[in-house]
Amino acid sequence: MNDLEAYNRRGAMFHLTWPIFIELTLQMLVGNMDQMMVSQYSQNSVGAIGNANQILNVLLLTFSVISMASTILVSQYLGSGNQRRVAETYTIAIVVNLAFSLIVSVILVGFHEPIYRLMQVPDALMEESSQYISTIGSCISLQAIFLTFSAFFRSNAWMKESMYVSVAINLLNIAGNAILIPRIGVVGAAISSNISRLLGVVLIVFIFVRKSSIHISLRYLKPFPRRQLKSLLAIGLPSGGESLSYNMTQIVIMSFANTFGTVTINTKVYASMFAMLSFLYASAIGQAQQIVVGYFIGAKMYDDAYHGVRRTLRSAVGVSLCISLLLFAGSNLIFGIFTSDPQVIALGRIIMGIEVVLEFGRAMNIVLVRALQGTGDIKFPTLIGVLCQWGIAVGGSFLFGIVFQWGLVGIWAAMALDECTRGVIFLIRWKSGKWRTKGLINA
Repeated sequence: MNDLEAYNRRGAMFHLTWPIFIELTLQMLVGNMDQMMVSQYSQNSVGAIGNANQILNVLLLTFSVISMASTILVSQYLGSGNQRRVAETYTIAIVVNLAFSLIVSVILVGFHEPIYRLMQVPDALMEESSQYISTIGSCISLQAIFLTFSAFFRSNAWMKESMYVSVAINLLNIAGNAILIPRIGVVGAAISSNISRLLGVVLIVFIFVRKSSIHISLRYLKPFPRRQLKSLLAIGLPSGGESLSYNMTQIVIMSFANTFGTVTINTKVYASMFAMLSFLYASAIGQAQQIVVGYFIGAKMYDDAYHGVRRTLRSAVGVSLCISLLLFAGSNLIFGIFTSDPQVIALGRIIMGIEVVLEFGRAMNIVLVRALQGTGDIKFPTLIGVLCQWGIAVGGSFLFGIVFQWGLVGIWAAMALDECTRGVIFLIRWKSGKWRTKGLINA
């Protein structure tokens, strides 16, 4: 872990960031590759997978609650040199996420249709949406295991190894989609995703066993480590609450978009997919900086944490703005790759213009929320996130999109206002230095 200190002191966060960036890009492609490849056969299938992914993104947050908390805790424990606590955190994180995955699987397989009805999913998309989410849901434990081990890898700065696993997953998923989608449509896309994730689990567990000197063992559950579970939940529930709130607002906003018809639905699905390219770098460098921040907080090196985050923020905002501007300039071309509908292409160009402003705020949010969480300052970003996401993003989407009848343009403007407002608030919080007293390794 001394490498983390060296990276931050040299300002060379790139060494930690680029493997995370590639891994996040590839993880994004596992879900979005299904949409990209089915778009060659059916536009309805694109909307079906888009609606399914909205539900999946919310329920997968149950795993990220523990995964994110274990990343923060393990980083701080490694910074303080407490290997016993690291082992306990590994073990309980795996056990709890496996338990969560069983609950999520039941929800996805047994209760997806009522959720779709609440989202106002059109009848034309209902059958394929149900087929896709049921197939994915039956194997959701694979994602729980993979996300948990991926968190362990990042805490130890094993970025390249995690990236290699993601490369393997995506290559297999693309090959499986090419074979199965022409034959059985969205079900084939879901089966291909499940098979590729199974390979990913096998690989990441194998590498962890070979590489880690601290092992997972059920003996750490006797006596049950209540202190560790309490610490994980103390970090994970508020942190996950902010993410859960965001994804719940996206479901509500998707239900607004669903009322405007297929053109709007498909435009939103494509625009959201392209927008990920803008914030992937910010997400990657934010995750890398969070690990370094956690290490420094454990080692009581507060000034290093403060100045490192400021450098990271400048980099993240600059890159996100450049990418979003390029996407706007080339929007007709990139939308034209996936659809020939002139209405979708025209609306998509307007949305990508608003996206430039949205990504300025989102880059700030991603980096600063990760940094605050890494220090143990958990409740403040959660509270602000919930208030702004529901008050500005959802309330504004209803006002601009439905009441003023601006449609998807109004929805995107409200989301941009939300991101920028939160970004400014979190910047003020970071500069205030109140996070310096929030370390959790002694909790």
